[in-house]
Amino acid sequence: MKLLFSVLLVCGSLLNAAAQELNCKVTLRHDKITGVDKQVFVGMEKSINDFMNSHKWTNDDYQANEKIECTMLINLTGNNVNGDVDAYGATINIQASRPVYNSSYNTTIMNYVDKDFIFRYTQFSPMRFDDNQVSGSEPMSANLTAILAYYAYLIIGLDNDSFSPLGGTAMFKKAQNVVNNAPEGKGITGWKSVENNRNRYWLTDQLLNTRFEDVRRYWYTMHREGLDSMYVKPNEGRSRILVNIKKLFQVNRENPSSVLIQYFFNAKSDEILHLLAQAPKLERQQYITLLNALDVPNAPKYSALK
Repeated sequence: MKLLFSVLLVCGSLLNAAAQELNCKVTLRHDKITGVDKQVFVGMEKSINDFMNSHKWTNDDYQANEKIECTMLINLTGNNVNGDVDAYGATINIQASRPVYNSSYNTTIMNYVDKDFIFRYTQFSPMRFDDNQVSGSEPMSANLTAILAYYAYLIIGLDNDSFSPLGGTAMFKKAQNVVNNAPEGKGITGWKSVENNRNRYWLTDQLLNTRFEDVRRYWYTMHREGLDSMYVKPNEGRSRILVNIKKLFQVNRENPSSVLIQYFFNAKSDEILHLLAQAPKLERQQYITLLNALDVPNAPKYSALK
């Protein structure tokens, strides 16, 4: 009987592991922090890894090969924030990817740095998150799980959007719920529309705003109709991606300096540059003109392909 129970327990654990959505590798840098026992950071890194990979973010079951690959680099920049010895300032760099059909290539769906990151971490305290109680009882501690949950929902939503038109809407609404119910307290930023126009509030607002719907539809075109088809029809797939850049240009003209356009090119500029380099020279100029207006920081790279 004990043997049967053990087998069932193991099988249940395996099924539960397969059900999770993310395969997230969290790395914590703490070289700027002094006067804190290093074991605190070992526990912090493990706790965040466990939180991202063990929490059930959706009602869907993901098989092991369906999990979304992502990484989080958390760089602690200071401690004793607001006089709290367990509070830290940090930046967080989130990257995520999804496989391209019939290839060994993974395409980036997120490459984003969030600098509005302060939180409280108490060694050995469990990390919990509830969509209905985002702010929790202690704002600085809740800010850690709120930010992690926010980006988990964004990653899953962007992955869903890449496989079906507007398929990530439900996840983006969950992320927006986190924004609307985010913790409030001294030094906590990134959640309010009045703080700046390029924070977490505005990213989810634009993902769900119909004015930016063509950006999401282009996201689907680029991945499902473009990259996923290039194994069979490489020229047609590349052409779909490049021709439809004009949709992004139109959105940007109507909504200049949007965080969503910036987000797109943070993830996709290198890939578009590579695809542009493969296009016939006579066709490149029209795309270069559009890209130079859309992605100013990388304009010299596009122009070099003339």
